[in-house]
Amino acid sequence: MKTTMTLILAALLGMFTLTGCNTVEGFGKDLKKAGGQLEEAAAK
Repeated sequence: MKTTMTLILAALLGMFTLTGCNTVEGFGKDLKKAGGQLEEAAAK
């Protein structure tokens, strides 16, 4: 039962993440932007 609930929550989280970016392409752009900001912060 606990495993099932974990899978359901993971699926819902994934759905909300992808719909928040509208598309997988949008998610890729968001991830690239976050990575660039992380690199800039690390360079300082």
